[in-house]
Amino acid sequence: MTEPSVFTRILRGEIPAEIIAETENAFAIRDIAPQAPVHLLVIPKSERYRDVVELAEGDPELLAEVVGLARAVAAEHADGEFRLVFNTGAAAGQTVFHVHAHVLAGQLQEKTLGA
Repeated sequence: MTEPSVFTRILRGEIPAEIIAETENAFAIRDIAPQAPVHLLVIPKSERYRDVVELAEGDPELLAEVVGLARAVAAEHADGEFRLVFNTGAAAGQTVFHVHAHVLAGQLQEKTLGA
């Protein structure tokens, strides 16, 4: 049995975080190490998918829900203009292998996006 991801632990209330938006199958939080003035994460509640490729192949409806929630939080926090980034694999900067989308708005920092 593998350990639950940090995102599952947040959802369970084991790690403190402010959930800023939620649907039946996904939730959004602020990134703890923001790379832009607005840097939010949209995360499926299920740990079933490690990255966006697995999610797209396994549950395109859930992917659409994640993108829809990203659009909604961007409308609220960034006037609807945003970048949507999915890191896929360690070499691409993914450090948490529970699929999640980065919602970014404003000027990006110089650092590479992680998590």
